[in-house]
Amino acid sequence: MRTIEVMPYDVAWKEAFSREQVQLAKLFNNEVVDIYHIGSTSVPNLYAKPIIDILVVVNNIKAVDHYNQGMFELGYAAKGENGIKNRRFFIKGGDQRTHHVHVFPKSERAQIERHLAVRDYLLAHDNMAEHYGELKRKLAKSFRFDSEGYCQSKDAYMKRLESMALQWYNNKHQ
Repeated sequence: MRTIEVMPYDVAWKEAFSREQVQLAKLFNNEVVDIYHIGSTSVPNLYAKPIIDILVVVNNIKAVDHYNQGMFELGYAAKGENGIKNRRFFIKGGDQRTHHVHVFPKSERAQIERHLAVRDYLLAHDNMAEHYGELKRKLAKSFRFDSEGYCQSKDAYMKRLESMALQWYNNKHQ
């Protein structure tokens, strides 16, 4: 059973991303367009579940399926699209997850920008990051052994945050 644990930002998360980035770039080789650290562990001073979220942008999503064995050798389990069309999702660590890898083709700009917008918005707005961190801490206490309840309880907040972030991001990148 997974336990929901939210903790203060740890500088080791940045290093963990960097190590994984090197391995993923080597594995996916010429298929990689970009690799980004996303999610709460990418935002200094934000409380987070200690799971490194990584966004890998590739040329061809179907080619990613040929790398499942290589990902397995790096400790990842392949989860296919896992509910999001044109994505490949990998988890590392089983019930004690340490990493999530979200792979999208470069043609899925909306999905890629959604992740980058939220990260960049929280980086630029300390007050929103603090509020989001407090919400996550509160929900982690209420849903310690209920991952689905935790996610559902922050869903409406995340939709509002994502909407604000995308508007801000799009204005910034025009």
